[in-house]
Amino acid sequence: MVQSIDGSMLARMIVHASASLNAEKQKINELNVFPVPDGDTGTNMSLTIGTAAGELQQKKPTTVGKTASINASAMLRGARGNSGVILSLIFRGFSKALKDKETMDGIDLADGLNAGVIAAYRAVMKPAEGTVLTVSRLAGDRAGRAAEENTAIEYVLESAILQAEEALAETINQNPVLKKAGVVDAGGMGFVVILKGMLDELRGVPMPQGEDAAPAEQKEKADFSALGDEEITFTYDTVFIVRRTSDRPLEEFRAYLNSIGDSLVIGESDEEFKVHVHTDIPGEALTEAAKYGTLELAKIENMRTQAEELAAGKQAQSTDDLDAVEEELENSQQENAAPEKKYGFVAVAAGDGLAKVFQDLGVDGVISGGQTMNPSTEDILRQIRKTPAEVVYVLPNNKNIIMAAQQCVDLVEDKQVVVLQAKTVPQGISAMIAVDPDQEPEDNTAAMEEAMGLVTTMEVTYAARDSEFDGNSIHAGDYLALVDNQLFGTEKGLDVILDKLAQEANRREGEFINIFYGEGVEEADAEAALARFQAICPEAEITLLRGGQPVYHYLISVE
Repeated sequence: MVQSIDGSMLARMIVHASASLNAEKQKINELNVFPVPDGDTGTNMSLTIGTAAGELQQKKPTTVGKTASINASAMLRGARGNSGVILSLIFRGFSKALKDKETMDGIDLADGLNAGVIAAYRAVMKPAEGTVLTVSRLAGDRAGRAAEENTAIEYVLESAILQAEEALAETINQNPVLKKAGVVDAGGMGFVVILKGMLDELRGVPMPQGEDAAPAEQKEKADFSALGDEEITFTYDTVFIVRRTSDRPLEEFRAYLNSIGDSLVIGESDEEFKVHVHTDIPGEALTEAAKYGTLELAKIENMRTQAEELAAGKQAQSTDDLDAVEEELENSQQENAAPEKKYGFVAVAAGDGLAKVFQDLGVDGVISGGQTMNPSTEDILRQIRKTPAEVVYVLPNNKNIIMAAQQCVDLVEDKQVVVLQAKTVPQGISAMIAVDPDQEPEDNTAAMEEAMGLVTTMEVTYAARDSEFDGNSIHAGDYLALVDNQLFGTEKGLDVILDKLAQEANRREGEFINIFYGEGVEEADAEAALARFQAICPEAEITLLRGGQPVYHYLISVE
């Protein structure tokens, strides 16, 4: 039985857990109570831990403390959805408990698990039983008792898993919604899969193979698969951009670079030139470049390391796409924009039509996402930093994005970040309409929150799979109507469900109704939907707009 592990083994355990979770993500997705084809629990948890797996593969830490720290940092940045955020919080607490540890035994594992549970519970305002919090808490409790019986990490981890599986099975009886649907908690199952993947690596069980089991978010930027180490003439793939300070021609510089490398590409304009070259002495290339202007951006990759990583089935990046590298580097420089105004706004929305609505209302940056893919904490953080304002309001516009956005509050030091509890796009739009740039932040926040509370959100989508909910059978392909994120009804026909929503809007005495039609909806069909609402709600002012949103045929706001 394995007594203790080092950082390298912990890293491999996390990578294995990521592969295991990715292989099981669809099964976890299907546990979601609503069969709406949104970014689901399994997908979000897989993307979250996949970010950490990719970074651990690249950095190869050797101590437990360093591995846990890299893992926690990557998970925080990559956290998607509420389930991903909670998972990142568990591993953040885990990391703090293992700080400065060279190795880890069963006692350390138990301490880490319990510290993680405490961190997660503190972050959730109203913890509910029958969730991943319950499963992780009971697993941590058992780990602590097991460590008193046997300090071997293998024994403690196995004991924690057995308890976690029992706790998972019980979630169906602890949560009324799960009991009605007849399923266990999706987040809890994801946590169990992670622990089992870690134990499998410890015991030498082969990692899940195939495309679906690969760590999430690992995308190669170039194909080096056929490139052997012996075929690499020069080691460093080098890209840099120089802002010209003289009219000196580049012929001599071009000849010099050809003498120290190959694969040379130089793109030039009157103001700057961009260089791509393979060489063994990138530093000297940069020094020579300084004779022609001011070095602005540079990126250097070791191609031998890339080849080794690809041979091992790992992720590798390339600098061969000069435009992509320039965009990446310039974006990184722009991330910390100095404040130029008092208020700035960041919104999440899926669909170019909805994005334009937010931009017209004064939003500085719109993050693509929401219904089909929850953006990560890092995605939101990047947009906040690019917003040149003293106070930056974030409009998640989706209940499953709020926690990821809230993680940004403590990560930004030079700006005040305010995350509004906007759970739908119509709420976000209403909040923006209520903004008064001359008001103080507290007054603006209050006005925006009040405006959000006055709007009703209606959505029309389809069932992605068969399910049972609240005694009703839902079949794949059925049209689903949601009102303020609650299931309102299901129908085989779209016209029937639109009529029911229009009747509900009329019952609520809606005076202003906006209908956003999604991608794939023909304009003629959208006009017909508008006519139905006009017939049933004759007193209301109704506007039809193209939202372009995926998944949801119609997104309707009623005020």
